[in-house]
Amino acid sequence: MPIPDDVTGEEIDKDVRQELQSLPKGLAEDVSRNLVMVARLIDEDPEGAYGYSRVALRLASRVAAVREAAGFAAYANQKYSEALAEFRAARRMTGNVDLWPVMADCERGLGRPERALEMAGAPEVQKLDKAGQVEMRLVAAGARRDMDQLDAAIVTLQSPELASNSVQPWTARLRYAYADALLAAGREGEAREWFAKAVESDKDGSTDASDRLAELDGVEFVDALVEDDSDSDGDGDGDGDGDIEVVNSEAPEPKSVMEAEAETEPESESAEDSVDDDDVDDMDDVDGDKDDLKG
Repeated sequence: MPIPDDVTGEEIDKDVRQELQSLPKGLAEDVSRNLVMVARLIDEDPEGAYGYSRVALRLASRVAAVREAAGFAAYANQKYSEALAEFRAARRMTGNVDLWPVMADCERGLGRPERALEMAGAPEVQKLDKAGQVEMRLVAAGARRDMDQLDAAIVTLQSPELASNSVQPWTARLRYAYADALLAAGREGEAREWFAKAVESDKDGSTDASDRLAELDGVEFVDALVEDDSDSDGDGDGDGDGDIEVVNSEAPEPKSVMEAEAETEPESESAEDSVDDDDVDDMDDVDGDKDDLKG
Protein backbone atom coordinates (compact mmCIF):
# COMPACT_ATOMS: atom_id res chain seq x y z
CA MET A 1 0.00 0.00 0.00
CA PRO A 2 1.29 3.48 -0.83
CA ILE A 3 2.81 5.52 1.99
CA PRO A 4 3.21 9.32 1.78
CA ASP A 5 6.78 10.54 1.42
CA ASP A 6 6.53 12.58 4.60
CA VAL A 7 6.16 9.39 6.66
CA THR A 8 9.67 8.33 7.63
CA GLY A 9 8.98 5.84 10.40
CA GLU A 10 10.80 7.99 12.94
CA GLU A 11 7.40 9.13 14.22
CA ILE A 12 6.77 5.88 16.13
CA ASP A 13 7.22 5.54 19.86
CA LYS A 14 10.80 5.00 20.98
CA ASP A 15 9.91 1.71 22.70
CA VAL A 16 8.46 0.37 19.45
CA ARG A 17 11.51 1.59 17.55
CA GLN A 18 13.68 -0.30 20.00
CA GLU A 19 11.65 -3.48 19.40
CA LEU A 20 12.21 -3.14 15.67
CA GLN A 21 15.98 -3.03 16.11
CA SER A 22 15.93 -6.82 15.98
CA LEU A 23 15.04 -6.53 12.28
CA PRO A 24 17.35 -5.66 9.38
CA LYS A 25 17.53 -1.88 8.94
CA GLY A 26 15.57 -1.71 5.68
CA LEU A 27 12.88 -4.05 6.95
CA ALA A 28 12.60 -2.17 10.22
CA GLU A 29 12.04 1.07 8.29
CA ASP A 30 9.29 -0.50 6.16
CA VAL A 31 7.53 -1.91 9.22
CA SER A 32 7.78 1.36 11.16
CA ARG A 33 6.32 3.38 8.27
CA ASN A 34 3.36 1.01 8.06
CA LEU A 35 2.85 1.27 11.81
CA VAL A 36 2.83 5.06 11.53
CA MET A 37 0.07 4.79 8.94
CA VAL A 38 -1.94 2.52 11.24
CA ALA A 39 -1.75 5.10 14.03
CA ARG A 40 -2.53 7.95 11.63
CA LEU A 41 -5.64 6.35 10.10
CA ILE A 42 -7.17 4.20 12.83
CA ASP A 43 -9.69 6.83 13.99
CA GLU A 44 -10.66 8.41 10.67
CA ASP A 45 -10.14 5.49 8.29
CA PRO A 46 -10.20 2.16 10.18
CA GLU A 47 -10.25 0.10 7.00
CA GLY A 48 -7.16 1.86 5.70
CA ALA A 49 -5.41 1.35 9.04
CA TYR A 50 -6.31 -2.33 8.91
CA GLY A 51 -4.73 -2.66 5.49
CA TYR A 52 -1.42 -1.17 6.67
CA SER A 53 -1.49 -3.36 9.77
CA ARG A 54 -1.72 -6.46 7.61
CA VAL A 55 1.31 -5.35 5.64
CA ALA A 56 3.28 -4.82 8.85
CA LEU A 57 2.11 -8.20 10.12
CA ARG A 58 3.34 -9.96 7.01
CA LEU A 59 6.72 -8.28 7.38
CA ALA A 60 7.28 -8.81 11.11
CA SER A 61 4.77 -11.14 12.75
CA ARG A 62 7.18 -11.98 15.57
CA VAL A 63 7.34 -8.41 16.87
CA ALA A 64 4.93 -7.79 19.75
CA ALA A 65 4.29 -4.15 18.79
CA VAL A 66 3.21 -5.28 15.33
CA ARG A 67 0.81 -7.88 16.73
CA GLU A 68 -0.64 -5.26 19.09
CA ALA A 69 -1.11 -2.73 16.27
CA ALA A 70 -2.77 -5.41 14.14
CA GLY A 71 -5.07 -6.19 17.07
CA PHE A 72 -6.18 -2.60 17.49
CA ALA A 73 -6.73 -2.20 13.75
CA ALA A 74 -8.89 -5.34 13.69
CA TYR A 75 -10.73 -4.15 16.81
CA ALA A 76 -11.48 -0.79 15.17
CA ASN A 77 -13.07 -2.72 12.29
CA GLN A 78 -15.13 -4.91 14.66
CA LYS A 79 -13.11 -7.98 13.69
CA TYR A 80 -13.18 -9.14 17.29
CA SER A 81 -12.05 -12.73 16.78
CA GLU A 82 -8.98 -11.60 14.86
CA ALA A 83 -8.29 -8.78 17.32
CA LEU A 84 -8.46 -11.17 20.27
CA ALA A 85 -5.98 -13.54 18.65
CA GLU A 86 -3.50 -10.70 17.99
CA PHE A 87 -3.84 -9.31 21.51
CA ARG A 88 -3.26 -12.76 22.96
CA ALA A 89 -0.15 -13.16 20.85
CA ALA A 90 1.22 -9.77 21.91
CA ARG A 91 0.56 -10.55 25.56
CA ARG A 92 2.32 -13.91 25.35
CA MET A 93 5.34 -12.24 23.76
CA THR A 94 5.64 -9.54 26.41
CA GLY A 95 3.93 -10.92 29.50
CA ASN A 96 2.25 -7.52 29.82
CA VAL A 97 -1.33 -7.32 31.16
CA ASP A 98 -2.12 -3.88 29.68
CA LEU A 99 -4.24 -5.45 26.94
CA TRP A 100 -6.47 -7.34 29.38
CA PRO A 101 -9.41 -4.87 29.26
CA VAL A 102 -9.54 -4.68 25.47
CA MET A 103 -9.28 -8.47 25.29
CA ALA A 104 -12.34 -8.65 27.58
CA ASP A 105 -14.15 -6.18 25.34
CA CYS A 106 -13.43 -8.45 22.38
CA GLU A 107 -15.24 -11.20 24.27
CA ARG A 108 -18.20 -8.83 24.51
CA GLY A 109 -17.97 -8.17 20.78
CA LEU A 110 -18.06 -11.91 20.17
CA GLY A 111 -21.29 -12.17 22.16
CA ARG A 112 -19.68 -13.61 25.29
CA PRO A 113 -20.32 -11.08 28.07
CA GLU A 114 -20.00 -13.83 30.67
CA ARG A 115 -16.40 -14.37 29.62
CA ALA A 116 -15.75 -10.63 29.89
CA LEU A 117 -17.07 -10.67 33.46
CA GLU A 118 -14.86 -13.63 34.31
CA MET A 119 -11.87 -11.66 33.06
CA ALA A 120 -12.98 -8.65 35.13
CA GLY A 121 -12.60 -10.79 38.24
CA ALA A 122 -9.28 -12.36 37.27
CA PRO A 123 -6.01 -11.71 39.16
CA GLU A 124 -4.61 -9.91 36.12
CA VAL A 125 -6.86 -6.92 36.89
CA GLN A 126 -4.94 -6.24 40.10
CA LYS A 127 -1.77 -5.85 38.04
CA LEU A 128 -3.27 -3.09 35.91
CA ASP A 129 -2.50 0.56 36.55
CA LYS A 130 -5.33 2.90 37.59
CA ALA A 131 -6.28 3.72 33.99
CA GLY A 132 -6.41 0.03 33.14
CA GLN A 133 -8.58 -0.77 36.14
CA VAL A 134 -11.04 1.98 35.20
CA GLU A 135 -11.12 0.63 31.65
CA MET A 136 -11.82 -2.84 33.03
CA ARG A 137 -14.68 -1.42 35.11
CA LEU A 138 -16.16 0.15 31.96
CA VAL A 139 -15.96 -3.15 30.11
CA ALA A 140 -17.55 -5.04 33.01
CA ALA A 141 -20.41 -2.54 33.18
CA GLY A 142 -20.91 -2.92 29.44
CA ALA A 143 -21.04 -6.69 29.85
CA ARG A 144 -23.72 -6.30 32.53
CA ARG A 145 -25.76 -4.16 30.15
CA ASP A 146 -25.30 -6.77 27.42
CA MET A 147 -26.98 -9.19 29.83
CA ASP A 148 -29.80 -6.70 30.59
CA GLN A 149 -28.51 -6.24 34.15
CA LEU A 150 -28.88 -2.46 34.30
CA ASP A 151 -28.84 -2.13 38.08
CA ALA A 152 -25.69 -4.24 38.27
CA ALA A 153 -24.07 -2.11 35.56
CA ILE A 154 -24.80 1.05 37.59
CA VAL A 155 -23.33 -0.49 40.73
CA THR A 156 -20.25 -1.64 38.80
CA LEU A 157 -19.50 1.92 37.73
CA GLN A 158 -19.87 3.34 41.24
CA SER A 159 -16.31 3.73 42.47
CA PRO A 160 -13.88 6.18 44.09
CA GLU A 161 -12.80 7.22 40.59
CA LEU A 162 -16.38 8.15 39.71
CA ALA A 163 -16.91 10.06 42.95
CA SER A 164 -13.61 11.94 42.72
CA ASN A 165 -13.69 15.63 41.84
CA SER A 166 -10.28 15.46 40.17
CA VAL A 167 -10.26 15.18 36.39
CA GLN A 168 -8.22 12.34 34.94
CA PRO A 169 -7.95 11.09 31.34
CA TRP A 170 -10.68 8.54 32.02
CA THR A 171 -13.05 10.82 33.97
CA ALA A 172 -15.28 11.96 31.08
CA ARG A 173 -15.82 8.44 29.76
CA LEU A 174 -16.55 7.04 33.22
CA ARG A 175 -19.08 9.79 34.01
CA TYR A 176 -20.64 9.40 30.55
CA ALA A 177 -21.04 5.64 30.96
CA TYR A 178 -22.64 6.14 34.37
CA ALA A 179 -25.05 8.77 33.01
CA ASP A 180 -25.98 6.54 30.09
CA ALA A 181 -26.67 3.59 32.38
CA LEU A 182 -28.82 5.76 34.65
CA LEU A 183 -30.80 6.99 31.67
CA ALA A 184 -31.33 3.44 30.41
CA ALA A 185 -32.68 2.56 33.87
CA GLY A 186 -35.19 5.42 33.67
CA ARG A 187 -33.41 7.64 36.21
CA GLU A 188 -33.49 10.73 33.99
CA GLY A 189 -32.83 13.36 36.67
CA GLU A 190 -29.68 11.63 37.87
CA ALA A 191 -28.63 10.97 34.29
CA ARG A 192 -28.86 14.68 33.46
CA GLU A 193 -26.67 15.51 36.46
CA TRP A 194 -23.96 13.08 35.37
CA PHE A 195 -24.09 14.07 31.71
CA ALA A 196 -23.46 17.63 32.94
CA LYS A 197 -20.50 16.40 34.97
CA ALA A 198 -19.21 14.55 31.92
CA VAL A 199 -19.39 17.76 29.89
CA GLU A 200 -17.37 19.58 32.53
CA SER A 201 -14.57 17.02 32.37
CA ASP A 202 -14.63 16.36 28.61
CA LYS A 203 -12.17 19.01 27.49
CA ASP A 204 -11.19 17.31 24.23
CA GLY A 205 -14.67 16.26 23.10
CA SER A 206 -14.09 12.52 23.44
CA THR A 207 -17.80 11.98 24.17
CA ASP A 208 -21.04 13.49 22.92
CA ALA A 209 -22.13 14.33 26.46
CA SER A 210 -23.07 17.90 25.53
CA ASP A 211 -25.44 16.62 22.83
CA ARG A 212 -27.00 14.12 25.21
CA LEU A 213 -27.45 16.85 27.82
CA ALA A 214 -29.07 19.15 25.27
CA GLU A 215 -31.39 16.34 24.19
CA LEU A 216 -32.53 15.81 27.78
CA ASP A 217 -33.19 19.54 28.11
CA GLY A 218 -35.27 19.56 24.94
CA VAL A 219 -32.87 21.77 23.02
CA GLU A 220 -32.90 21.57 19.23
CA PHE A 221 -30.16 22.96 17.00
CA VAL A 222 -31.39 24.49 13.74
CA ASP A 223 -29.05 25.52 10.93
CA ALA A 224 -29.97 29.10 10.10
CA LEU A 225 -28.06 28.96 6.83
CA VAL A 226 -31.15 28.16 4.80
CA GLU A 227 -32.10 29.85 1.57
CA ASP A 228 -35.02 32.18 2.13
CA ASP A 229 -36.76 33.34 -1.01
CA SER A 230 -38.05 36.35 0.84
CA ASP A 231 -34.48 37.57 1.36
CA SER A 232 -33.99 37.75 -2.36
CA ASP A 233 -36.84 40.27 -2.50
CA GLY A 234 -34.93 42.55 -0.15
CA ASP A 235 -37.43 42.17 2.69
CA GLY A 236 -35.12 40.35 5.11
CA ASP A 237 -32.63 41.89 7.47
CA GLY A 238 -30.59 38.70 7.94
CA ASP A 239 -26.85 39.10 7.82
CA GLY A 240 -26.34 35.75 6.09
CA ASP A 241 -23.60 34.63 8.45
CA GLY A 242 -24.99 31.14 8.77
CA ASP A 243 -25.34 31.22 12.55
CA ILE A 244 -26.81 28.30 14.44
CA GLU A 245 -30.18 29.04 16.02
CA VAL A 246 -30.96 27.25 19.27
CA VAL A 247 -34.59 26.35 19.82
CA ASN A 248 -35.68 25.13 23.23
CA SER A 249 -38.81 23.12 22.66
CA GLU A 250 -39.51 22.53 26.35
CA ALA A 251 -38.41 25.97 27.66
CA PRO A 252 -36.52 24.72 30.74
CA GLU A 253 -34.66 27.06 33.03
CA PRO A 254 -31.29 28.16 31.68
CA LYS A 255 -28.49 25.70 32.40
CA SER A 256 -24.86 26.57 33.01
CA VAL A 257 -23.46 23.79 30.83
CA MET A 258 -25.38 24.11 27.61
CA GLU A 259 -22.72 24.40 24.96
CA ALA A 260 -23.66 23.02 21.57
CA GLU A 261 -21.24 20.65 19.87
CA ALA A 262 -21.91 18.97 16.56
CA GLU A 263 -20.50 15.60 17.34
CA THR A 264 -21.93 12.27 16.29
CA GLU A 265 -22.89 9.81 19.00
CA PRO A 266 -20.48 6.84 19.08
CA GLU A 267 -21.80 3.86 17.31
CA SER A 268 -22.39 0.80 19.44
CA GLU A 269 -20.26 -2.21 18.75
CA SER A 270 -21.88 -4.88 16.65
CA ALA A 271 -20.88 -8.34 17.72
CA GLU A 272 -19.67 -10.90 15.25
CA ASP A 273 -20.81 -14.47 15.48
CA SER A 274 -19.46 -16.23 18.57
CA VAL A 275 -16.57 -18.57 17.97
CA ASP A 276 -15.18 -21.37 20.10
CA ASP A 277 -11.98 -20.83 22.04
CA ASP A 278 -10.22 -23.39 19.90
CA ASP A 279 -11.17 -21.42 16.79
CA VAL A 280 -9.71 -18.25 18.25
CA ASP A 281 -6.54 -19.95 19.45
CA ASP A 282 -6.04 -21.61 16.05
CA MET A 283 -5.55 -18.17 14.57
CA ASP A 284 -2.28 -17.79 16.48
CA ASP A 285 0.85 -19.88 16.34
CA VAL A 286 1.28 -20.02 20.12
CA ASP A 287 -0.93 -21.64 22.78
CA GLY A 288 -2.47 -19.15 25.12
CA ASP A 289 -4.87 -17.62 27.16
CA LYS A 290 -9.50 -9.65 27.28
CA ASP A 291 -11.54 -4.30 25.34
CA ASP A 292 -14.68 -0.60 25.16
CA LEU A 293 -17.71 0.41 26.39
CA LYS A 294 -19.77 0.66 24.98
CA GLY A 295 -20.86 3.78 25.88
